Amino acid sequence: MKAETGSPNMLKVSPWRAFRIAVVLISVLLCMGGCAPPPEPEGIEDASAAFQSSWTQLPGWEEDNHAEALQAFQYSCSALKYREKWKDVCVSAVAVGHEPDAIRTFFEDNFNPWQLQNADESREGTITGYYVPDIDARREPDAAYRHPIFSRPDDMLVIDLASVYPELGKYRLRGRVEAGRVVPYWDRAAIEAEPARMDADPLFWVRDPVELFFLHIQGSGRVNLADGSKVMINYADQNGHPYRSIGKLLLERNEMTRDQMSMQNIARWGRENPHKIDTLLNENPSYVFFTPQSMAAQTPPGAQGVPLTPRRSLAVDRSYVPLGAPVYVDTRWPREDRPLQRLMVAQDTGGAIKGRVRGDFFWGVGAEAGWHAGAMKYPGRMWMLLPKGLTPAEI
Repeated sequence: MKAETGSPNMLKVSPWRAFRIAVVLISVLLCMGGCAPPPEPEGIEDASAAFQSSWTQLPGWEEDNHAEALQAFQYSCSALKYREKWKDVCVSAVAVGHEPDAIRTFFEDNFNPWQLQNADESREGTITGYYVPDIDARREPDAAYRHPIFSRPDDMLVIDLASVYPELGKYRLRGRVEAGRVVPYWDRAAIEAEPARMDADPLFWVRDPVELFFLHIQGSGRVNLADGSKVMINYADQNGHPYRSIGKLLLERNEMTRDQMSMQNIARWGRENPHKIDTLLNENPSYVFFTPQSMAAQTPPGAQGVPLTPRRSLAVDRSYVPLGAPVYVDTRWPREDRPLQRLMVAQDTGGAIKGRVRGDFFWGVGAEAGWHAGAMKYPGRMWMLLPKGLTPAEI
């Protein structure tokens, strides 16, 4: 993709100098879609997003397995213990025994629940699910395994505008140098048409382009190799183009109904429509790059940098919920008419996870986790737990 700068006197410059002056090309990158929001700052943008509640208002609180939540919170304390307002409660978390009542008492004695609410003071939001897919791959391509999982390209620039244009500080731009100018990085269609145009190494090769597409959406995965070994891979970066939902496109084109919509049915549609699938996937210009994790990794790290805990880690909008905070969720089980009520820990974020009462439930790794995650999109309520004496306005 080539962008016009509108500057007739633009000089040809080196890639490094182009990076340093790239902020003058803001209008080009913004209008061409070559931007993506950076991680939001810790804390609460608006203290009215939460109001103090009581433990009796948390449905199913006493029936939960608090020990599972405590273990996830202890992982978070590896980062939280360095924050003044959290270090004492993290010290106490280490000293808690294994008795269920003692663990529940730990949370009740050390935290206050704050129910999250929307700007209109409604208290319900949306809870979705995500997971780590298993994907068969090879280290070298062949006739069947011909779709690459790429590492982060060395020729992709990331430009932070905050220091020069504070009003645009919520954007980070991804670009590349072309003829001495910074232009938006390649979109999905361009990458698929000519992968060699990127300065990026293929990490692995997979067989199914739809599985690869869902790997991009989930942001992490477990690669299963022919020799039986497994490698966890995690999000490294993204090309800066906005995500466009192919599920929404299929609905708009009457390819399936809303009741049929799930990741599994989208994959089935792709297998049944091989002549349409590449065109559909390329309508989402976003493209994700990956990095391998330690061979010992069982789950990927979330945005907090700690390993995610299946069914206890939650992705949140950290404009309203601080990473590491326990969060109580009241929603329903996927495909079942029964409540799903449990204490989780805010350990991750996501590009689509925006809003006060908005959560993404981490189901774990593999097909069963994907079965749950693919069908989960339900109303829900959320309470964040803050250490006693700490209010949302003080985070």
